[in-house]
Formats: sequence, structure tokens, C-alpha cells
Amino acid sequence: MNNRSKVAASLIALLVWSTGVCAPSAPMEEGRQNESNSGALLPKHDDVTILPSVVVTATANERAPDNVPASIAVVGGDDLRRRPVNDLADALRGAEGISLEDVGQGRRGISIRGMSSEHTLMLVDGQRISASASAIAHSDFELGWVPAEAIDRLEVVRGPMSSLYGSEALGGVVNVITRAPTDHWTGSLSSYALATDHGLGGNQYKNGFYIAGPLIPGQLGLSAWGEVRRRHMLHDASSPALSALDRQRAVTGHLGLSWTPDARQRIDLTIDAVNEDQTGLHAGTRNIPYQSDNEIQRRRYAFTHTGQWSWGNSRVRLYRSTLDRQIWRSDGDQASGPNRFVDTVFDTQASFSPVSAHRLTVGGQLRRESLQDPNVNRQGKKAQAHQAFFVQDEMTLGSHWELVLGSRFDRHDSFGWEISPRAYVLFHPLDGLVLKAGVGRGFKAPTLKQLSPEFESWAAMGGRGVIRGNPDLQPETNLSYELGATYEADSWSAAATFFHNNVRNLIDTVRQPTCFAPGRVCLAYENVARVRLQGVELTGGADLSASWRLDANYTYLDARDRITGEPMPDRSRHRANATLAWKPLASLSTRVQLEYIGAQVRQDQEGKRPGYAMLHWYLDYDLNRNLSVQLGVENLTDKRLANDDIGLFSRADEGRRYFVGMRVQF
Repeated sequence: MNNRSKVAASLIALLVWSTGVCAPSAPMEEGRQNESNSGALLPKHDDVTILPSVVVTATANERAPDNVPASIAVVGGDDLRRRPVNDLADALRGAEGISLEDVGQGRRGISIRGMSSEHTLMLVDGQRISASASAIAHSDFELGWVPAEAIDRLEVVRGPMSSLYGSEALGGVVNVITRAPTDHWTGSLSSYALATDHGLGGNQYKNGFYIAGPLIPGQLGLSAWGEVRRRHMLHDASSPALSALDRQRAVTGHLGLSWTPDARQRIDLTIDAVNEDQTGLHAGTRNIPYQSDNEIQRRRYAFTHTGQWSWGNSRVRLYRSTLDRQIWRSDGDQASGPNRFVDTVFDTQASFSPVSAHRLTVGGQLRRESLQDPNVNRQGKKAQAHQAFFVQDEMTLGSHWELVLGSRFDRHDSFGWEISPRAYVLFHPLDGLVLKAGVGRGFKAPTLKQLSPEFESWAAMGGRGVIRGNPDLQPETNLSYELGATYEADSWSAAATFFHNNVRNLIDTVRQPTCFAPGRVCLAYENVARVRLQGVELTGGADLSASWRLDANYTYLDARDRITGEPMPDRSRHRANATLAWKPLASLSTRVQLEYIGAQVRQDQEGKRPGYAMLHWYLDYDLNRNLSVQLGVENLTDKRLANDDIGLFSRADEGRRYFVGMRVQF
């Protein structure tokens, strides 16, 4: 049996096996009007609820996508359910202004406009989730909270949004909007398998379900979903005893209740749980391979009350997210855990129109974050509190102009007040044409480890260095400007945006002149780096005919260290994506997607990583109104990156892979 026959056989076997375990899927699209599930349903047609296309992340209020005072990207849940999506990194691949940053050991973070992935704030239904990357090296544990079957849409705001969301929103925000129960029962089952082409592992399968509907019509609704996903270890082509990508197993579950006591109020209670294991084989400090096992447990609990009153709208929320991580090493060396993160937030906001042409939104937040870690201090635990309030005014200035002004005021236990203002203007000179300009400031507070004077890590520089905390650190800040234009016609659209980010006080590890540990290098966290990131984003789409459509985006990025004048490493100057879709039948559609990632300066300053392109093909076929199948080949150009040349690339790709899936809706 040749290699391709083995791939096909393993693909079929994976799919058959996985569908027998549990089956989830991509259901009919059921949206919500905002992230608190407070929208009233619109009339139905042929048992499908039609909801308006809105986004909420940029202003905390509903806006049409073509009238948002920010640079946004929206990825619909239906799109995610037509292709293999393991986590949010896969879900946002190809979105404008987004790059996937290597964070080590084959893991990825979401970078916006060249900013570090640690400067991207992750939200689920507008609620922040605990960020583990602040204390765990190579962490990507924030990317797998919600399965694709449960996602209504992803909203990405490019640019600082601390004026609404506070710390961490330095580069932008990714908000996962989940599907909400409606006035009729709906559900789905789905399953897919992904087989690689080189016999080194990396095969994936995923099964999930979604169900939602009324327990008591008009009063009490239920939503539930679950998912099982697994990725086999991808072995290093040059050293098969090591892993290029870790083995991954995850189980996700959710239960939510929505109570509508009357026409004006809604109460939501939700609980989410994710159990995940990641296992890798790595080279030790003496080139002796060792196995590392990460066991991650994530939990999220939320209570939300929303009201629609004669004077305006209100929202009150109390929620908590937790992340527990255990780690074991087979060589007995010191591990960097166990770790426990707890983020508890109480927030409230009200939106109303005190006078005509003004929409005022005011709110406040109390937040407490805590960390348990054996290295953070002698007690092994540390906590800090945040208080904040914000105000935003959305003003209509005549028939063509809109102005949004806002600011948030955050108080931190360690460094006092931080102010994050933002201003954005929209001009509508013609139907379909919008001109935009904005300025905003964002910040990221130092982490609990960075601020702890007792924090010590002896794992730096491969075990040769010692990092200590610094209680005198100040927040990292970003002053951002952007100028853009969008045009929407009947059959085509285009947009262009120029952005400029001045980033100051970036925290870096600085070598100290003396060291208390003989034979070691002592490092300390300091505010030293200054960076300028500027560029242009171009997007466009057109109906080429009744059955053909082309969509594309391009990003030019100039990222420089303002102290040395040198280009920032690991950032592509040119990045482009294109999708050509063909729908010859109502039940059949197919598309080809192209990704281009330009050359990058390497972190080790040893030249550049060359640019490369990846090509993907997908097909969707509806067998009937309830059952559909999906086929595809990803990475047709078979770029394996670090698995072909680890000297050039930092992360391996599985190479060419074959995808088959099915979806049942009811």
C-alpha cells in the first residue's frame, strides 16, 4: 500500500472511529443581539430565525458592521463549521491584520498588527478570561474555551481598546460571541478527521454537539454543548524521538439557562468546563530527551442580568474564570508549576440618551486576580485588585458625521491610576462610503510575577539564567492612530486603513552587571523597549458572477525598535490572503484559499526566514436539509516549515493534510 493509500485509509478509519464516540456539529446559525444574550428574536421564515448583522465589541453597543468606529474583522460561525478548526488560532487564520505568533514548543498566540500575542485581550461574550501566558512559558491555553459548534461569530477589534476593557487590550480584542437559545429547539452533531501525508503523526479528529431551545416557552431557555478533540503528536522529521507539535486531548462542556421574567428583563446563568492534556517530547539542557505532560483544567461561571427600560438599557454581571495547570517532567528537572489562576469580575453598565443625538454609556468594574505559583514569592501565592469606571458618548453630528468619545479610568494596587482615552470620527459623504479616523491609548499592567520582588525563575536561558521580579515596573502603553475608508456597493466592497502605533515601556528582561549566583546570568524585568509599528491594511471582495466570488486582504507592516532603529524580529512586512469561491448548485460549494506570509527577520539575527505561501481547498455538499459533508486538502503546497528546516523556521507545520467531515442539523 503506497503512502497516499495509507493516508486515505487512516482518514476513513479516524472518521468512522470518531463518529462512533460522540458526534457534534455545525448547526443552523442562531445569533444573539449582544454578548449578554439580551436580544429579542425577530420573525422566523421557514423555521430559520433571521437576525440583524451587528457587532458589539467596539462600543459595547450594537452597530452595523459598516458603521463601526474601529477597525474590525468578523468571522461567522458557519464559516468555522465548514473547515477544520482546532482552536482560535485556526479560526482566525487568514483574517486581516492577524498573524499567528510562535510562543515556543509548537504553540501559537494571536498577534494583531504586529503586537505581541500577550497584548491581545481574549473575551467570551464580552467577559475577559484568565490569561496564563503571563506566568506560564509557551502557553496557548486561552485558545480552546469555546468549540466551533457553539460560536455565533468572532469579533476582532484591531487597535487598543483599553477605553472599554482596560488592561491587556493594548493591541486589540478578540471576542467570542456564542450562540443563544431561541424560541424553538435546534441542535446539531458534527465530526471531522484530518490525516497528514508524511507518516509523522499530527492526525486530528473532533466530535461535538450543540442543542438549545425553550424549557418554558417565552420564559426559560436552555443551551448546552460539548466537544471532544484530539491531535496525535507530530514527530520532528530530523529527530523523530522529539515532538514538533505536542499530543493534545481536550473535552469541553457547557450548560446555560436563560430566564426572562418579563418583557424587560433577562437573567443568564452559565457554566463552562474544559479539561485538556498536552504531552510533548523535548530536548533537555544536556540534549537528553524528556517527556513533559501538561494537565489543564479551565472553568468559567457567569451570572448576567440585562434590562431594557423606558430610559435605556442596563447590564450587571458577576463572573469568574479559573485555570489550573499541573506539569510533570520525566527527567526529574524542576517544572514551572503547578499554577492556578483565578480572575473574578463584577461589572455594570448603562446606556441611554440624555439628549437627542447622544448615546451615553457609563459603567464600572471591580476585578480581583490571583495566582498560585511556587516561584511567585515565599508564600507561593499573590493577588491584586483593580477598580475602574468608564464613560462613552456616541454623538450624531448632522446627517453625515458621527463622533465617539470615551475614556476609562483604572486604578491598580501597585501603580495607581491609568487613563485610557479614545476618540473616533465617522464621515458618510455618500451612500456606501465611510471615512474613518481615530486615536486611542491602551495599556497592559505588569503581571503578578513581574511585580513580585520575591519572584525568581531559575529556568531562564536554558537553565543558565535567573530572572527576578521588579516592583517598580510601570504599565506598557500604546498610543495608536488610524485613518481609513470603506465602500460598500451592491456586488463589491473595498477598504483601506493606515495605522500607526507608538508603544512605550515594553517590559523586557535585562542582564544585570553582577549576579548573586556563581556561574549564572542574573536578569531583571525593566521598562526599556520602545517600538513603532505602522502599516496599511487593504481588503476587498467582489461577486465575479452569480456563482463566483473573490475576497482578499493584504497587510503591510513596518515594525521597528525605536532605540536601535532595527526591524522587529518575527514579523512579516507583507502578508496576504485570498479566497475564490464557486457555488455551481444550491447544495454544492467549493473554495480555494491562499495564504502568503512574507519574509521575517529572525530573533537570532542570523538573516531572514523566507516568505512562503499555502494553498487550501474545501468542498461542502448538502445531501439534504439535515445532513451535509465536507471535504478538503489543506496545505496543498506541502510547506512543513521547521519540519523541513528548523534552522529557518521556528514552528513546524503538519504539511499536506486531508480533511473529511459531516454535519447533522435538526
